[in-house]
This record gives sequence, C-alpha cells and structure tokens, in this order.
Amino acid sequence: MKPTPTGTKVTAAAAVMVAALAVPAAATPPGLSCDTGKHADDAYTGYARCRNNGSAPQTFWVHLVCGWAPDADGERVTLDPGRTGRSTGRCGGIGTGVGEIQVRP
Repeated sequence: MKPTPTGTKVTAAAAVMVAALAVPAAATPPGLSCDTGKHADDAYTGYARCRNNGSAPQTFWVHLVCGWAPDADGERVTLDPGRTGRSTGRCGGIGTGVGEIQVRP
C-alpha cells in the first residue's frame, strides 16, 4: 500500500521524535572499569563503583540525570592503580528520580 502524503509526514515526524529521544550511552573513562546503578530502596540515589586498571591515579565521579530536578554530581573519588572506590549522588525530591547514570573523569 502506498502511503498518503499525510501518512508520510506523520511517519517522518515520528522518526524525528524517536531520534531526538535516543540518548547515547555514556562511555566509561579510559583506564576505569565501572558498575553503575540506583539504590535498591531509593530511586533518587545513584552510584558508580569503579576500579582503576591504569598505572596512574585517576579521579572520577558519578553524574546523575534527574528528570525534572537539576542534574546531580556525586563526590569526586581519586583511585590509585588497582584500587576500587564508589561515588554516590542524589537527585532532588521534586524530580522523578534517576533517569541516567554517567561516570565522569
């Protein structure tokens, strides 16, 4: 079946909306291996637990995308080579909780 001009416009508009909503996953900084997640009992708290696989100290922090509330950063953590550490952040209560968790260098 051949699409109508109206159907084509709707399809193109829908494709643009979907593309705008797609957010690429944040990459872990080089030299770190990290696990991220939300707190089991609190949708407003997120964390990044990282290990420094490099040969020099590295600093990282968790960055939380918080929906309606301003984004939040966790504490900065400096790890010596071979060490593991955790950064925790919390979104403001007016929002919808943690939407995305990123690790920043």
